[in-house]
Amino acid sequence: MAMQVGFVGLGAMGTAIATNLVKAGYAVKAWNRSKIDELNGLQQVADPVDALQTEVAFTMLSDDAAIREVLLDSGALSKAKAGLVHVVMSTISIAFVHELAHMHKQAGLGYVAAPVLGRPDVAAKGELNVLAGGDAQKIEQVRPLLEAIGKKVWIMGDAPAQANAAKIAANMMITMVIESLAEAVVITESHHLERAKFFDLILNTLFSGRTYDSYSDHIRTDQYDPGFKASLGLKDLGLAALATPKELPMLNAVHSRMQETVDAGLGGRDWSAMASFTIRQALGEG
Repeated sequence: MAMQVGFVGLGAMGTAIATNLVKAGYAVKAWNRSKIDELNGLQQVADPVDALQTEVAFTMLSDDAAIREVLLDSGALSKAKAGLVHVVMSTISIAFVHELAHMHKQAGLGYVAAPVLGRPDVAAKGELNVLAGGDAQKIEQVRPLLEAIGKKVWIMGDAPAQANAAKIAANMMITMVIESLAEAVVITESHHLERAKFFDLILNTLFSGRTYDSYSDHIRTDQYDPGFKASLGLKDLGLAALATPKELPMLNAVHSRMQETVDAGLGGRDWSAMASFTIRQALGEG
């Protein structure tokens, strides 16, 4: 009989991850706030409590407030199956991670933080990078499930917050790449150099890798269909600002620029739309 796994939160990322768990042979009891149109082998349950009556349950909810509402304020977590290992994949604040870790320990539940690097298309291919933090024994218990959804599991440490800190820092760095590409275009196009020609140069000399390749392509084609929305990028930059009391000038700059991007009505576009905002503001386009 297939091992039963719970899953709460079926947005684009959650659906792709839960579907890959089904493909790996797990029986997934899934709950979402809105009706699931495409079950893809998932067993839809009526209440998040039902999804927590399993040995392992995943949650992929959008932010601190969503987790608090769905699992804490509702009392769902307090009704979880004894000994449940809860895998929290959301990008949430470090302070809330500490709160959740304490609550799980008090309730006798396992808690593994497992935020991921990768967009929905990467999740659908099962090629996510999974950043795991928490008790080593609990991580090993859920490792086969994490390996079913990702190409590599990176152990960040025995504290859940270490995994979340890594994810927040990584997302911050992506926005810095996006803004650097945009500002480079402002310089080069000020002198009538085609951005495609410039990107061909830098991608084959100084800079390479998925982040540079992917986001330079968005900017080259001026296409910003949502993969990861700018509004969520703004949320994550806010988490970065709260993650340390230290002064981080580059973080301050991209946080302000992403806020301006969202305020300009681009919050529903891909977060790389920040580049479009920068270029148009500087060069007077659009």
